[in-house]
Amino acid sequence: MNGKATSNRTKLERGRGALGPALELVHTGRAPTRAVLTAELGVTRATAGAVAAELEALGLIRVDSRPAAAAGSQGRPSHRLSIDEAGPVVLAAQVHGDGFRAALVGLGGRTVATAPTCAPVAADPAQVLGEVVAAGAALLRRSGRRCVGAGLAVPSALAEPEGTALNPLHIAWPAGSPVRDVFAERVRDAGITGPAFTGNDVNLAALAEHRHGAGRGARHLLCVATGHRGVGGALVLDGRLHTGSSGLALEVGHITVSPEGRPCHCGSRGCLDVETDPLAFLLSAGREPGPEVSLLQQSRELLRSEYDDPAVRRAGAELVDRLGQGLAGLVNILNPDRIILGGLHRELFAADPERLRAVVADRSLWGRSGGVPILGCALDHNSLVGAAELAWQPVLDDPLTALA
Repeated sequence: MNGKATSNRTKLERGRGALGPALELVHTGRAPTRAVLTAELGVTRATAGAVAAELEALGLIRVDSRPAAAAGSQGRPSHRLSIDEAGPVVLAAQVHGDGFRAALVGLGGRTVATAPTCAPVAADPAQVLGEVVAAGAALLRRSGRRCVGAGLAVPSALAEPEGTALNPLHIAWPAGSPVRDVFAERVRDAGITGPAFTGNDVNLAALAEHRHGAGRGARHLLCVATGHRGVGGALVLDGRLHTGSSGLALEVGHITVSPEGRPCHCGSRGCLDVETDPLAFLLSAGREPGPEVSLLQQSRELLRSEYDDPAVRRAGAELVDRLGQGLAGLVNILNPDRIILGGLHRELFAADPERLRAVVADRSLWGRSGGVPILGCALDHNSLVGAAELAWQPVLDDPLTALA
């Protein structure tokens, strides 16, 4: 081995422990150049160069071989870093009340291929997850890409460490279904390599938004969202999901916002879950839900195309007021530094942002003293991207071991 090769190998050995942190910085867009990577890792320029070269050799990132200085900048130009678009992928899937979606997702949260399905979800989770994995396996065969893991988002609280669906209210699965084990078994049966993970859909939406979307940079991020049915919440603290002692934290859908309101599946009345979801919006607006497309899509289209209709505007205002009341209570308890809203809540907020901000500020102690920034989620399929984040995590932790 010549002297230069020995020197490069020594630099890599010094930086081997930085491979995972370096990959995560590129993955989340926080290190667009080698100079930024060097500063973020706190290593020498030579070590950062060796780390970037190793990640490129693993087929994970690309290093621009002909760097150019930014306009008006001084000093040596830095190599640009980006995700290798031809690199490996993970299988990501989301099950919801109106069907499921399977996708292949690369590093950086980039969706490579997707297969949505809109159909009633069967009462047998093994049947549904078999269909989900079969759809993902078909995408993999067509793509010819290497798969390094799989992740699944489900509309249910998952008890830890077992990974069982505690109470899937909006799909007909039995309480206590061993969702994680069934999904992992179907993944293995399909010949898909790598570990398989499962998580609650709103938890995973929050994780995706924190890494790639509207939650970037927040230390205490509260996410509240309504998808196809029901309402969920999640909290990301210093980059990590807060799931409580057994995975069941932040079941915000069962905060009461209208004591004499609609009966809830949990046995109470007037919960956020049944007062601010797509079905509640359609019924409040005097619209009969149809079977053609999902409830979420029907609600979005109604809000976007008929917001001038007084009944639709009234329904939107009612839901915003109830949502604001629920958010105010959460602000008082959690003191987040940012709130992001997903699904129909994002659309309602966009239609009348000042009304929601005013309700939260008026009903929360901390809101009156300065307000909490409220934003709409930035990613269209954030639960799916979050499921992919679960599958990518072993690679982000230790690229060499995960890809061996």
